[in-house]
Amino acid sequence: MLSAHLTAIGTWLAYPGCLCLCLAALLRAAASLRSPEQRGLWLAVATAGLAMTLDLPAVTGSARLLGADHTVDLVRNLTGVVSAGAVLFFVSAPSRSRRLRTGLCAAVGAVLIVLTVLDLSAPAHTAHSVTAAGGPTPSSAYWLTLISTHVVSNSVCVVVCCWYALRTDDRPLATALWLFASGTALAALFWIGRLLLLSSDVPWVLPYLPLLINLHALLRAAAILAPTALALARTLADARTVWRLWPLWRELVGAVPHVVLTRRGTRLLELLWPPVPRGLLAYRKLIEIRDAMLELDHYVPPGLPVLARERVRPLGLPPVQADAMALACVMKEARRAKLAGRPRYDSPGESFPCDKSPEPLTLQEHATALTAEKTHLIALARAYTSAPAFSFPAPGRAPGTGTTATSGGSGGSGGSGGADGNTGATGTAKTDNRRHDTHPPLRTPA
Repeated sequence: MLSAHLTAIGTWLAYPGCLCLCLAALLRAAASLRSPEQRGLWLAVATAGLAMTLDLPAVTGSARLLGADHTVDLVRNLTGVVSAGAVLFFVSAPSRSRRLRTGLCAAVGAVLIVLTVLDLSAPAHTAHSVTAAGGPTPSSAYWLTLISTHVVSNSVCVVVCCWYALRTDDRPLATALWLFASGTALAALFWIGRLLLLSSDVPWVLPYLPLLINLHALLRAAAILAPTALALARTLADARTVWRLWPLWRELVGAVPHVVLTRRGTRLLELLWPPVPRGLLAYRKLIEIRDAMLELDHYVPPGLPVLARERVRPLGLPPVQADAMALACVMKEARRAKLAGRPRYDSPGESFPCDKSPEPLTLQEHATALTAEKTHLIALARAYTSAPAFSFPAPGRAPGTGTTATSGGSGGSGGSGGADGNTGATGTAKTDNRRHDTHPPLRTPA
C-alpha cells in the first residue's frame, strides 16, 4: 500500500516539478547569463528541466507512437550528462581554475561520445531501460557509464555546497546552497537506486525513484529562484514602507514642496508607476521627509520641544513612542507656522562640530542606520496622525510661540525649569539662537 502511494505521489509530481524547473530557468535566464559565476548553475537547471521534459509520460507516449522513443531516450540521457557536467562547472567556479574547467568540458565531451558509441554499437533496441526483460538496453556498460557520471557529479556537488553553506554569513546564499544541495542529494539517491536495479534487480527501489527525481526538481527550482524571491520580498517591504510613510510625506512636503524631485498624484499611482527606480523609492521618501523636517526646523520656536514632551509625558507611552509623538507634535506645529507665513527662526545648531565631518559609514553600518531610520520615521508617521498630535498645542498656549498663557508653567517665561536633557531647549519666552536638533540628519556613506 505504501509503495503504491509513493508511486502515485511521485508520478503526480512529474508535471509540477518539471514546470517549476523550466519556469525557474526562464525567470533567471537573463540575470544568470550575465553573471559568469551563475552560468553553470543556470545551465545545470535548464538542461535538467529539458531532460525531465523528455521523460514526461505525454512526451514518451507520443514518441512511442511516432517510433522515435529510442531517439528521445538517447537525447534525454545525453542532456542529463550535460546537466551533470554543468553542476561540476558550477561548483568549480570558486577555484577560478581555467585548467580545471577545461578538463571538465573535455570529460563531459568524452562521456557524451562514449554513450553515443555504446548506444549505436548495441543490438537493435527501442527504448532505453535498466529493467528490460532481456537485460538492460542498450547495454550494461552504457548504464554504468551514465549512472557513474551522475553519482560522481551529484556527490561532489553536495559536498561542495554544504561546505560553503556552513561557512558563509550570507543567509540567502546559505539557503540557496542548502536547497540546491538537498535537491542534488535526492538526484544522487535516484541514480544509486538505478544502480541497485542494474546490479541486483531489487524491485523495492522502484516506488521511490519518481518521488526522488521530482522532489529534486522542486528543490533545485527553489534554489535558483532564491534571489528572485528575495528581491520580491524586498520590493514588497519597500512598497509597504512607502504606503505607511505617504501621509507624513504628503503633509511635510506640502509645506516645503521644493524638497521633492518628482511625484505622482496618488499613493497607489506612486507604487504602481514610481517616479524613480523602484529599488530607490522608499529611500527617496526617507530623504525627502528628512529634508522637509530640516527645513521645518527653522519654524520651531525654542520652547516648543519642551512643551511637546510635557504634553506627551502624561500619556505614559514607551520612550520610543513618546519621542516619536513629541517630534510629531513639533513637526505639525512647524508645518502650521510655515503655511501661515510666520518668519523663520535662526538656523539650528550644527549636528556635528564645524571642524569635524561625520565619519563615513561602512555598507553594513549604513544598512543598519537606514533600517533604524525607516523604523523611526514609520513610528513618526503613526504618531503624526494620532489624536495628541492633532490637538497640539495645549490649551492656553499660542501656537508658534515659546510662552504659555500663564507665567508659572514649566515652559513659561519665569525660569529654566523646562530645560530637558533630550531637547536642549531653554523654555524661556525670549527667542534663543540655540535650539535642539530634534532629528539628526540621515547619514550616507561617502
